[in-house]
Amino acid sequence: MSPRTVRVVVLLVVLAMVLGALGVAIVGLTGGDDDPGRSEGSADARPEAAPPTPPPAGATDPPEPQLAPYYSQELSWEACGEADCATLTVPLDYADPDGATIDLALLRVPAADPDERIGSLVVNPGGPGAPGTDYAERSGDSFRDPITDVFDVVGFDPRGTGESAPVDCLSDEELDEYLASDPAPDSPEEVEELVDQVTAFGEGCVERSGELAGHVSTIEAVRDMDVLRAALGEPELLYFGASYGTQLGATYAELFPDRVGRMVLDGAVDVSLTSREKSLQQAAGFETALRAYVEDCVAGGDCFLGDSVEEGLTRITDLLDEIDAEPLPTEDGRELEIGSAFYGLITPLYGRENWPLLDAGLEGALEGDGTVLMLLADFYASRESGRYLDNSAEAIFAINCLDDPASLPAADVPGEFAAFEEASPTLGRVFAWGLVGCAGFTPRSAEPPLTIRGEGAAPIVVVGTTRDPATPYVWAEALADQLASAVLVTREGDGHTGYNAGNACVDEAIEAYLIDGIVPEDGLRC
Repeated sequence: MSPRTVRVVVLLVVLAMVLGALGVAIVGLTGGDDDPGRSEGSADARPEAAPPTPPPAGATDPPEPQLAPYYSQELSWEACGEADCATLTVPLDYADPDGATIDLALLRVPAADPDERIGSLVVNPGGPGAPGTDYAERSGDSFRDPITDVFDVVGFDPRGTGESAPVDCLSDEELDEYLASDPAPDSPEEVEELVDQVTAFGEGCVERSGELAGHVSTIEAVRDMDVLRAALGEPELLYFGASYGTQLGATYAELFPDRVGRMVLDGAVDVSLTSREKSLQQAAGFETALRAYVEDCVAGGDCFLGDSVEEGLTRITDLLDEIDAEPLPTEDGRELEIGSAFYGLITPLYGRENWPLLDAGLEGALEGDGTVLMLLADFYASRESGRYLDNSAEAIFAINCLDDPASLPAADVPGEFAAFEEASPTLGRVFAWGLVGCAGFTPRSAEPPLTIRGEGAAPIVVVGTTRDPATPYVWAEALADQLASAVLVTREGDGHTGYNAGNACVDEAIEAYLIDGIVPEDGLRC
């Protein structure tokens, strides 16, 4: 399990039909239309972009002479719904800039007040694997007016994701089976099935994506970000990254410290952790979030899960065991299997405002109906109406395994149970079995690993939320310590990421920084 995307408000019509009486939307994960980043709309309703001006001296200077053609390219923006779209050309392999190229999808929402425009704010919602064009297109939901008034919000689909040379690893039918399978096998036959599926996933990335599978690393995506900065005519990168987007930002600060402008890293990833350490701490984060959810249910009285937190957690564990033994029917004819039940359980934990959806999902499952949990699992995987809206479920695998190909032999996983169950009594074994994740994935990144410090970068604002399930608060503390110029802003609360989550203290501090350059006090708690 890796950090997913954040704070994009999406109303799933199919969920609204089932849960209309609740009147709530899913918040905290990515979603999309049939054509991500290209919604229908009147061009007359969209704000006009400021006229292009020549980039400041030095803005398009390449770090290496061979990259000059990429750094000097001009973007050709065209209206797409209420936004503008363009493509950016980058080398497939930065070690061979004269070789094959790929095109990255871009989407820009012009500043609502062009007379007060500051520049282009590049944004990324995380994943890894989430299309950044969706995030920018919904900037009116993700960012408050003070930001959208004065910045062109620019999203990009990182290489290998969305519409930017997307990696492909499995057919839709194979991906359905993979996501539904038992993430915590408890028999030799189930262990063998898990290993076979993980291996087939890794091998499929190479078979179906070829050379691309070896060139979707975080470092290469960050090199793309600097080409984008130059193409936007910005001497420094103005950036807001959430979840895995913070890893992109921190890596950028290490590779291009003199190009860092105002940078916010919200829902931070600890870039120093091994894959095992990351999984262990994330297991604890989801346990904290799940306990907070059950505590809220119990405190409200007449909780359908029981009269105490421990009773409620036991009921959830028993339910998962029951679904493992006998999948539940759903309204669309599919069965809710244990893998989908797990994703349906964790999806609403990304935002406290989604807890009523988890109520509906668990209550339905306890009554023998898996429909709502299945819809939540589909949302997590960007699946709708029988198909996948993007390749995020495959891209997250390829990017993570290229960044860190570590894979634990299945025979060694039980030795991890004690540590993972201490971190998460409810979900620990799922995260422990995730350690086999890169079996079968043979590509290796040519980029040497980095120790990320960002020496020489301008002040960077790192934001952490105390009960964040996906990127635990300790990660924000760690990243703020690792980055030489970072200051830490803390939101006391639940859910994934801190900005635009109903905390005026956090919002105003970030906006004052991005708009006026006022660096928050290090250690600010809100």
